[in-house]
Amino acid sequence: MTILSSAPLASLLDRLFEEADANSPMAVPSIAAMPRDEHERLMRSKTDYAEFYGRLKDFPLAVSRSTGRLLYMLARGCGARSIVEFGTSFGISTIHLAAALRENGGGRLITSEFESSKVTRARGNLEAAGLMDLVEIREGDALQTLATNLPETIDLVLLDGAKALYPEILDLLESRLRPGAFVVADNADYSPDYLARVRSVDGGYMSLPFDEDVEMSMRLG
Repeated sequence: MTILSSAPLASLLDRLFEEADANSPMAVPSIAAMPRDEHERLMRSKTDYAEFYGRLKDFPLAVSRSTGRLLYMLARGCGARSIVEFGTSFGISTIHLAAALRENGGGRLITSEFESSKVTRARGNLEAAGLMDLVEIREGDALQTLATNLPETIDLVLLDGAKALYPEILDLLESRLRPGAFVVADNADYSPDYLARVRSVDGGYMSLPFDEDVEMSMRLG
């Protein structure tokens, strides 16, 4: 038994994933009618992301169940004590990561979210999970919120915010990644510059795709 398969997390996560499955952004007429090339442009944009994601503020935009388990396994397996997350949303991925911290004996998870309504939802879900004491939610643009007051050493990073900003967020964190630290990037196909960086032979990472468009990378020594 793990904390994920025990009360209160097991039933909470089941409910949150069911809600995420039932609430697709495609229910928004303006999103559903958007041409594919325009959707991809917005997903890759470094300037229009705030307006685009603002239109999706009422949707969980959650990681998949398998990605959630991957995050828990990586954090638990590497004995993570220090985790940084870009993109809190409703806190589903945050719960998986904080659960691993709890079983590792404690630690600190810093997560950033620029939608205030999502911060409120995430905080409520983390309190229901009994994990809020391990998490610091920083509200605002991650280019500012993750630019200061970071741990000296970071064991694991989750990138799941505006895809075009993945390289810039990695720039903020990279010097603090310990050798062997994991970086998981969801929907990484929308950030070709990021993929080119972590897949480069001399880029300082070992990297491979996982479960559709999730990229899992390990920082080399």
